Amino acid sequence: MIFRNAYFIIGTAYAGKSTMVRLLAEKHHGILLEENYHSRFYPTLDAAAFPCLTYTRELKDWHDFIRRTPEEYEAWIDGVAKECEQLELEILSQFASRPEPVFVDTNISAETLKKTALPGHVLVMLADPQISVSRFFERQDEEKQFLYRLIMEEPDPEKAMDNYCRGLARINSPEKYDRFLHSGFPVILRDESRTPGETLSLVEDVFGLNH
Repeated sequence: MIFRNAYFIIGTAYAGKSTMVRLLAEKHHGILLEENYHSRFYPTLDAAAFPCLTYTRELKDWHDFIRRTPEEYEAWIDGVAKECEQLELEILSQFASRPEPVFVDTNISAETLKKTALPGHVLVMLADPQISVSRFFERQDEEKQFLYRLIMEEPDPEKAMDNYCRGLARINSPEKYDRFLHSGFPVILRDESRTPGETLSLVEDVFGLNH
């Protein structure tokens, strides 16, 4: 299926994807599908079919989440992305006939988007990979602060933090950054000197929404 009314933003953490889809939906009276818009399905997912997405649902001790090796953490994140793609494609099919534009902060891979999105409807937004590691716990959202508390409860918090950050470094590696950079889609790099409004204008140029 080709999603003719959908505009997709992919890329790395801290690049501004969530902010841009929200501003686009507000300005252009569109439908907003924010990061993890598929999460409402989690409680009913079959654990055998979606082992990565149901991992935390079945977790008995959340300390096991932060104790995984960097390699295990990366494998889980990659698995989550693939399972999310299945759900997101199903959800998007429900909006395919709507007249409004749909703005999506998505897990769908660049390879799949080349088959399902219209030309000019996909944008890559990138931030320096190091930002995702160094600033991960600066955000005050509940999830990150919960993980921080778990790490601080470990017998050796410094070692636990190092282990978790090495996992973050693997999922935000320069190699993954380069794959996005050379995906063939237009790219906007994070620039602290730009205002959100200025970045929005750049995004609208890519999507042909500035007319």
